[in-house]
Amino acid sequence: MDDTHDGVQIGENKFISKATILSHLKTYNLYYEGQNLQLRHREEEGELIVEGLLNISWGLRRPIRLQMQDDHERIRPPPSSTSWHSGCALDSQGSPTSTDGQQPTQKSPPTVEVTAPENQPEDMTGMLDATQEDDGSSAQLLRTKSDAGVLRRGQRRSPSDQRRIRRHRFSINGHFYNHKTAVFTPAYGSVTNVRINSCMTTPQVLRVLLNKFKIENSPDDFALYLVHASGERMKLKRSDYPLVLRVMQGPCEQVCKVFLMEQDLGEEVTYDVAQYIKFEMPVLQSFITKLKEEEDREVQKLRRRYNYLRLIIEKQLGCLPEGTSCM
Repeated sequence: MDDTHDGVQIGENKFISKATILSHLKTYNLYYEGQNLQLRHREEEGELIVEGLLNISWGLRRPIRLQMQDDHERIRPPPSSTSWHSGCALDSQGSPTSTDGQQPTQKSPPTVEVTAPENQPEDMTGMLDATQEDDGSSAQLLRTKSDAGVLRRGQRRSPSDQRRIRRHRFSINGHFYNHKTAVFTPAYGSVTNVRINSCMTTPQVLRVLLNKFKIENSPDDFALYLVHASGERMKLKRSDYPLVLRVMQGPCEQVCKVFLMEQDLGEEVTYDVAQYIKFEMPVLQSFITKLKEEEDREVQKLRRRYNYLRLIIEKQLGCLPEGTSCM
């Protein structure tokens, strides 16, 4: 039966039979037996769908930027009577209403009496009185809800708030968001994973990965590569299906890995070129010398051949009687 109608799509106009996929999938799951990297499959309306976790290695050279907050969520610490900002009038907090319907009375800011030392001059006492007046007026100022202020107060979150935040934000190899290290480069070769299915193309997998870690960079800035132990590197096209290609490459990541790299910095390496990558420079130089010598021999061989043909043509032309024209 035609694979186009009874097969699994792995790329643009590229299909593979279900039997081949199921055979590779069986080997894949045996390799990861007892681990969460095993893949499941099902059929919907005759279409085979494979789903599960895909390991992706970080291969970035430039730093990425993490979002400061989760989408549609702004974390505020619970009010504390012992915190340094208690008693300040925040514009985000409404005024409490009394139970009897009367308007509440505005509480005056706390005052601190400062007693000057006995040997302090009178002009210094006046300065202290002025300072108290300034403090009284500044206590009524509304605090602005700046991001820096939220971050400072965030250091005093309760354990339950911290657990709730971590449930909504995954770490990159233990690195959670920090306003000092929000821009950083993940360790090269470190591994993460995303839950996808065989119907998701390369751009969709990239969006899932960036959304998981709340990365602000655009998915168009990145690309996925299949990197083999031999040095061969193949860039996945936008129409490719990464999970199916991973299954077809086999489960062992010592042989092949999926890498996330920059769109403009990553480059493909063919199998022919990959054979020479791991050699030292003197060995590669000797290869170039040998290839140059072989090229010179082929050039000399071609020159001798065409010189011989030219001599034959000239000899035949010289044997023709005068006045005879060649067609």
